Amino acid sequence: MSHGFKAKYETLTIERHADLARGNVATIRIDRPEAFNAVNEQMHEDLAHVFRAAQYDSADVFVLTGTGGAFCAGGDIDWFQEMIDEPKKFAAIGADAKAIVMGLLELEKPIISAVNGPAAGLGASIALLCDVVMLSETAKIGDPHVAMGLVAGDGGALIWPQLIGFNRAKEYLMTGDMIPAAEAYRLGLVNHLLAPDDLLPRAYELAERLANGATQSINWTKTIVNMPLRQMAVQAMETAMGYEALTNMSADHQEAVTAFQAKRRPKFTGK
Repeated sequence: MSHGFKAKYETLTIERHADLARGNVATIRIDRPEAFNAVNEQMHEDLAHVFRAAQYDSADVFVLTGTGGAFCAGGDIDWFQEMIDEPKKFAAIGADAKAIVMGLLELEKPIISAVNGPAAGLGASIALLCDVVMLSETAKIGDPHVAMGLVAGDGGALIWPQLIGFNRAKEYLMTGDMIPAAEAYRLGLVNHLLAPDDLLPRAYELAERLANGATQSINWTKTIVNMPLRQMAVQAMETAMGYEALTNMSADHQEAVTAFQAKRRPKFTGK
């Protein structure tokens, strides 16, 4: 993997801030607004690269947010169907799935998620794997993998229990319910609950403070705190992606995709 950001990502944009008062901060923006920033094959590849590349970038702190009204609405339904039709495609994304999770956990520099709209599935995972999570009052967050007949294998089963405890996490991961912003804050799933107009200003305020702080001390404190998460991720991700690959071939997953496209409730059979 090459060091530093690519000159251009197809589904992400990197924004540099000319305002020097903001410190050495860069924004990583999920940029597929025509699909509510849903994850397709290209975005999955871009996300697998961008967090590792951030380690070598000149910026000291990053803000992760979405373009338009969504943060990241989870998996793209057409991509789901492609992976059902060609299971080898799902098997091939395992390495990138691990790279996304480990890229966030191994990044020494602080990264703040400014969740401006719905964050679902992998979108919720990448938001919650950031160091500080700021949530708009109008947003919802959740991991509806099971609602799509899939195992929550791309980081949700790792990070949710650490934030809200095992039983609460299991309830939300097993139901796949999307959680309103106020409830997510009450549960301790996110750090800050903010009015939409205050979200990015507050994210940049904290980013500037960190960028102008004792950088090495901040970075390596984060690194120490993340060590247990990194160890758990190494242990869990292979199994999680393996189980998710099995459910990719299930009748229930196909039913969920078909039902979504037909705009009706799925009728699961447990198969």
